Amino acid sequence: MTIQKTINGNEAVLSLEGWLDTVESPKLQAELDNLESNIDSLVLDLAGLQYTSSSGIRQIVSAYKKMKGALVIRNTSEGVMGVFKATGLDKKISFE
Repeated sequence: MTIQKTINGNEAVLSLEGWLDTVESPKLQAELDNLESNIDSLVLDLAGLQYTSSSGIRQIVSAYKKMKGALVIRNTSEGVMGVFKATGLDKKISFE
């Protein structure tokens, strides 16, 4: 998986491409851990994400908690959105 980070003022956009699974989820955790302290809004652009496992979902929940709910997910494929719906996260996290 690759992650491209863009900072726009106090907003960080992380664009994910590939698979967010047990092997790759530590990359997302590292990006979240390394966000600057002034970041108060996070966008996850999942246009290039083909698959997520429970490990990936855990990292996204971690991001949601870290941002105190100021998390938006964009460009989610049907397959990945199905995982969010199955876990009920589609009711907590904002999707665009």
